[in-house]
Amino acid sequence: MVHADDLTIEERPIPATRKRAPRAFLLAAGTLLLSAAVVARIGRFGFNPTDQGFVLAQVWRVLHGEIPHVDFLGPRPFGSAYLHLIDHLVPAPLMIGSSFVMMVQLIVATFALAAFLTGTSPLDWGPLRLGLVFAAALVCLNTYPLMAWHTVDGVFLVAIGWWALDSGLRSGSRWRRLLGLFCLGFAIIVKQSFVFAAPIGLLILLFHPAAPPKKWPRLLGDVLVLGAAPLLYFGTVTVAGGLPSAIEQLTGGTQTWGKSLIRFWETDFKGQADPRTYILPVLLAVAVIAVAWSFRERLGEPGRWLRVVMGLCVGAVVVFVVADGGFEHVGSWPITLLWLFVAVALLDAVVRKRLPWQYLSVAALGWMASLSWGYPLPGLLTGILALGVLEAVVPPDLPRVPKLAGGALGATAFVLAGLLLMSAHDKAPYADRPQGELTQDLGDVAPSMRGVRTNPSVHAYVAQLRGCLDHYPASRVAVLPHNSFVAPIFGVRNPFPMDWAIPIEMTGDSPERMVEAAERLDREGDYLVLFQTVDPVSLSEGEPVPRAVTADAPTIGLSSVEGRIKDTLGGARVACGSFAGFWAPAR
Repeated sequence: MVHADDLTIEERPIPATRKRAPRAFLLAAGTLLLSAAVVARIGRFGFNPTDQGFVLAQVWRVLHGEIPHVDFLGPRPFGSAYLHLIDHLVPAPLMIGSSFVMMVQLIVATFALAAFLTGTSPLDWGPLRLGLVFAAALVCLNTYPLMAWHTVDGVFLVAIGWWALDSGLRSGSRWRRLLGLFCLGFAIIVKQSFVFAAPIGLLILLFHPAAPPKKWPRLLGDVLVLGAAPLLYFGTVTVAGGLPSAIEQLTGGTQTWGKSLIRFWETDFKGQADPRTYILPVLLAVAVIAVAWSFRERLGEPGRWLRVVMGLCVGAVVVFVVADGGFEHVGSWPITLLWLFVAVALLDAVVRKRLPWQYLSVAALGWMASLSWGYPLPGLLTGILALGVLEAVVPPDLPRVPKLAGGALGATAFVLAGLLLMSAHDKAPYADRPQGELTQDLGDVAPSMRGVRTNPSVHAYVAQLRGCLDHYPASRVAVLPHNSFVAPIFGVRNPFPMDWAIPIEMTGDSPERMVEAAERLDREGDYLVLFQTVDPVSLSEGEPVPRAVTADAPTIGLSSVEGRIKDTLGGARVACGSFAGFWAPAR
């Protein structure tokens, strides 16, 4: 009744072994080529000293033997620091290589979630679905920065985990089932908000339609694999004596529960179109399609055409929401897509005649991804949310789409998504100026940033830092409150236990530990601690950076910790470029 070349949600068997290798090679090559193209055309434009390098700084600490929650602190677990060790293996400058890895993660996650939703193998997809999934990956990127980030890691691991677990159970593949469970456990230690993926994984394991008879030894082994990554992580922290501090750090942050998803219904969209108006017609169309499907034999051909017309209307709404959103980094369009996605879960239930657990799981992942202080939106899932709506409303009894026509439609969707992506990034790269104003290559400041282009103000800022390190040599360097890129880019060690010394990040005993680190520095010497006088927002707006300031110039202070550190350090007061701070040479 259903064909792989169509947009359908029917489960299909895995292709024959002889077809798998060439198709797998083409998919892998396509993923790598698209990732490289996106980095070359989009990812290397724009640099934000505040955010970019945050996860890389944690990787740098791990490479130098530091232990999470013992030697460095934070309100989230540091699983991303281990996952992104791979960034250093990419044969490219570190910043470019890290962007490439992030794009690969996003494409793979989109493929995995599409396969999970549809119960199909990517190796069995026709050109239409392949084109749409690649297009969905570009929509998922929108204007999100191409950089190593814990939320991206969580989405990536959960997507791989659920897909591998589902396909492993359907095919009887033990290694895929175990891989899925391990990835779901790993997701817990990149960010707490993804902890909910593990119990969903357990429910899939226990109640999957293709699950084998329950055997306690096997179930126990599966649970141990699920908990392997968290047990190893927290076991290491415990042995190092950091468990009490870790618990205090991880539980002491400001709680967030996805308020933006609920406030969407309470917001007064004055002066702009109300995105909630798109949801009601989709609900009505879904209801019509569900009724027409339930009575398809009685309604005959007219009922079938009614479902086609309603499906086209829903598809038009989804395309409009994506296009109208303009790939804005912050906007209502990701939330609109999430609620549209939830609405079509009803249709999935009617067609499959069962609980729409795949759709509900992906909706839950959208909620998990929105549990954020800085970006409380399901933006990283927008492409798969849009694709999921289209998958649900396509009539399952639609005739096979010819490969040529399907390929043309898929290619058109991919090209349009790419054009929208380039237009959005050219106008507003993440936290930087429009692309036409990004005239400076940071490669002349540090080899690991070769190829990254930014505006003259950010370039001057980073170049000043390079000059400070040359003029005041020290093995331990910190630039407060948040310039985490300094350590991994310039190859120095941050003597403080935090890379973002901002109030919301300082949970548990973090403030005291920061001051204690300053006291050790003052005793041992060989340090350079700088404080920025330039607001990061002014950098992204391209405002001029002062060529020089005095040693007692006012600096950016986000908490009382900066002042306490200044009072503790007894080194020589120095100033270089727009920075002021303290320097004590090696003794």
